[in-house]
Amino acid sequence: MHDNLVILAGGASSRMKKEAVIDNLSPEEIAQANERSKGLIGVGASGRPLLDYLLWNAKKAGYKNIYIIIGEQGELFKEFYGSQMKDNDFHGLNISFAIQYVPEGRIKPFGTADALFQAVEQYPELNTQFYSVCNSDNLYSAEALRALRETESPNAFISYDRDAMDFPLERISRFAIAKLDQNNQLLDILEKPSSAILEQYKDAEGKIRVSMNAFKFNGNTLYIHLKNCPVHPERDEKELPTVLLNSVKENPNTTVGIPFSEHVPDLTAKEDIADVKTYLAKYYPDLNWNSKN
Repeated sequence: MHDNLVILAGGASSRMKKEAVIDNLSPEEIAQANERSKGLIGVGASGRPLLDYLLWNAKKAGYKNIYIIIGEQGELFKEFYGSQMKDNDFHGLNISFAIQYVPEGRIKPFGTADALFQAVEQYPELNTQFYSVCNSDNLYSAEALRALRETESPNAFISYDRDAMDFPLERISRFAIAKLDQNNQLLDILEKPSSAILEQYKDAEGKIRVSMNAFKFNGNTLYIHLKNCPVHPERDEKELPTVLLNSVKENPNTTVGIPFSEHVPDLTAKEDIADVKTYLAKYYPDLNWNSKN
């Protein structure tokens, strides 16, 4: 098992910042949606960020070292989770920050693979260890995060049952789907799947599986693929699924899809804020950082 969790929080949050007419949000919530990183939007009790709940689950799952990748304007993270760049104590979690710098000539960050590459350059010890990676704007369960810690596979991802996701069908249909063999080893990831070929991508249980960017990586073998990640031709970004597939091509049967069937709350756009608040009030009514659980 490993103790390292890298949280991706340096993105531009462009979809969250899009104009929208939402009648169930306060002016303060709209302002936060327009100004803050998605994981810092106050959707929890007493206006605490979504990231509180992800860190809570990470601690329950047994992680100890948390690396949060922030943008160049990410100082607000330090107000919540520690003023130093490295080794802040947040309720027993050791929190460090990595900065995803925007390359010269670009307006926005260069994608999730670039974020992770910059992080492991700043914390090279990760290149000799195993570590997990996830988004800051998704609330993964403690059970899913623990499964990433406990798997013996060198690389892995949580392979979610698409039908268990509590999202509108139109949104679900846009998710990239994973193709797994009979042993749940990753073979391929298909973007923008058409309904005509979905049958070919069902797993051994007859389920269509999607990734929500919850990974475990072998830092030693992944580094070269992070460094050499090509730019996605449509989105003009370097993306972790590309890195993962390139690693699989070079090292077959080293990446297992861990099957899970549960919803993963997601803060992508303003329309998601009320839904996430309702979910947290229902399932995390008494989050208490002083609890020993």
